[in-house]
Amino acid sequence: MRATNTLPVLALAASAAADCNGQAAYCDKAYSKVTFAGSHNSAFVGIGPSDNQLTSVTAQLDQGIRFLTTQTHDKDGAIQMCHTSCDLLDAGTLQDYLGTVKTWVDGHPDDVVTLLITNGDSIDINKFGDAFKAAGLDSYAFTPSGTLGLDDWPTLGDLISSGNRVVVFMDYHADTSKVPYILDEFTYYFETPFDPLADQLSGCNIDRPAGASADGRLILANHNRNYEVLGISLPDLAHASDTNSVDSITAQTNTCNEQHGRIPNVVLLDYVVLGEVINAQTQLNGA
Repeated sequence: MRATNTLPVLALAASAAADCNGQAAYCDKAYSKVTFAGSHNSAFVGIGPSDNQLTSVTAQLDQGIRFLTTQTHDKDGAIQMCHTSCDLLDAGTLQDYLGTVKTWVDGHPDDVVTLLITNGDSIDINKFGDAFKAAGLDSYAFTPSGTLGLDDWPTLGDLISSGNRVVVFMDYHADTSKVPYILDEFTYYFETPFDPLADQLSGCNIDRPAGASADGRLILANHNRNYEVLGISLPDLAHASDTNSVDSITAQTNTCNEQHGRIPNVVLLDYVVLGEVINAQTQLNGA
């Protein structure tokens, strides 16, 4: 009787182990064929004008977010999580942030997580490598053997089985000859215009890198609606549920498909806890 009762438990365990980012169907999908709902400025949590999220990084990951962006600045020689400037908003050190991600990744062995880090202050890339090592997250980082084309990316299952299931990009000043796992964002991606206003949400024109072709690049669609006050763009919390609805998100992804022949790999959002974010992510991946 005991052996009989054990069989369903073993079957469930085997089924769970076969899932990748929560879906068995994702295991055989190349990383470049997956669409991720992304958390814009994931570390800046609150309801202030410089905040972009309402829940912690851990809660965002628990929700199902697997693409996190964050903004860094130099503060007295340390890499700090600051929005625009450390006088405006300081969310702590990059090392502490990476430690939070590491703790979550430790406890979720069947998930692939991506980080996109901004480096507007041209901080030495080796300092970022030091922060990853100190947090222990470098042991999970994916290092490609060379520059990857769209058809060269491993599957989520391959990334998970290899143990290299944290993919890291940096917008500016990456140098893979020094830190090989921090990849140059614009070698791999193009972005639609950032800080879009309401009438720009459904567009899919290339903004960065300037003059780039969509051919061979992943697509990051900025879908974090803003409004302007005295010429300053601020995140639009009041309309976030509508912005993060399936209808609003797919209006932009459909435009991208019409313009570029494929849907975005990332739809970057503010206030990911609001709206239908994970539902949209699931639908876009055909699951």
